[in-house]
Parts: sequence; structure tokens; C-alpha cells
Amino acid sequence: MFENLKAELDSIMARDPAARSRMEVYFLYSGFKAVRSYRKANWFFRHNMKFIARMISQRARHTTGIEIHPGAKIGKGLFIDHGMGVVIGETTEIGDNCTIYQGVTLGGTGKDHGKRHPTLGDNVLVGAGAKVLGPFRVGNNARIAAGAVVLTEVPDNATAVGVPAKVVRLNGEKVDPPYESLDQIHYADPVADHLSQLEEQIEGLKVAIEVFENGAGI
Repeated sequence: MFENLKAELDSIMARDPAARSRMEVYFLYSGFKAVRSYRKANWFFRHNMKFIARMISQRARHTTGIEIHPGAKIGKGLFIDHGMGVVIGETTEIGDNCTIYQGVTLGGTGKDHGKRHPTLGDNVLVGAGAKVLGPFRVGNNARIAAGAVVLTEVPDNATAVGVPAKVVRLNGEKVDPPYESLDQIHYADPVADHLSQLEEQIEGLKVAIEVFENGAGI
């Protein structure tokens, strides 16, 4: 237990230049407290004491601003930096040595059953305010940009940016077609795109109906 505790403290010390000592991390870092509470809650959850598990997780939510469902599966070395507003859903799976910033949601879309939340590989970084929604995989060493909304699978060693998120780098190289910059302001509007597609389909149906009526002599 103490070795695991020391390993988690060391992983935060290695990734956070603002951390001055293990004592500071242990007593003052809300992300560290939330993860430690999750590990207690997860033990009770796996031993079918789900009420106690949820009680621990909700208490941690009130004290840290970070909500981690006790049913989630989280590997070693998770670092939640700052952390306020982070939500991690019940069927989320997180690999080793991942980093999550404030305002991140690892959630569901409301359309899936069973496995509803994402799976993060090892060494994944999720930027501030990003939303990863659905039961798909984000690969090892992937990077999710701040503010991105990820709705589909992200491969290993990829960087995803935008709303909805698109892969702009893979294995350190720009993907084809190239993107001029990691612009997180001027996004395509997925709702407008969908409405445009519906309008095209409606026009196509109108033409088909006219052809049918003329051919049938109606």
C-alpha cells in the first residue's frame, strides 16, 4: 500500500512543476485526494457494498469538485491537475500514467447501454474542458486538446482537436488533409452541417416525388 502511495505521489511530482514536495501533494492536491477516495470507493464497489462506495465518492465530490464513479476502472499514476469539474463515468476505463485537466468529462451520450463511457489507453493527456463521450477507445499516448469534443475513436500517438474532434497529428506528423493550425476557436458547426445534409435529402425526395407523379400521370 505504501509503495503504491509513494508511486502515485512520485508520478505527480514528475509531471507538475508547481509541486514542491510529496507532503504538499498529499495534503493539498484535490486531484490526489479524489483519486485516493476513488480507490477506497472502488474496493467497496467491487465487494458489492455499493451504497458505501457511492457515499465515499459523493463525499469526495463535495470536498474536491471531482466526481469519479466508484465503478470506473483506473490504472496507476492518474494525475488530475487542478481538477474542478472533472466527471468520470461508471464504465470508464483509464490506463496507466494518464493526465486529466480541469473541466474534463469522460461520459456517455445517453444512447448506449452496458459499456457507455470511453476507454483511455496509457499515457493519455486530456486538456482542460475536453469532453470524451461514448464507448470507444482513445489510444496510448494520445493527446486531446483543450475544449475538444471527442465522439469517435482516437488512434495511438494521435492529437485530436476541435468540435467534433478530428485527428490533426499522428505519430508526430500532420495528417492528410493538413491543418494549418490547432485552431480551437473557428470550428465547423456539426449541427449546421447535419441540417444542410437533411435539406439536401429533402430536395432529393421532392425531385423523386415529382418524377413519380409525372410518370404515374397523377
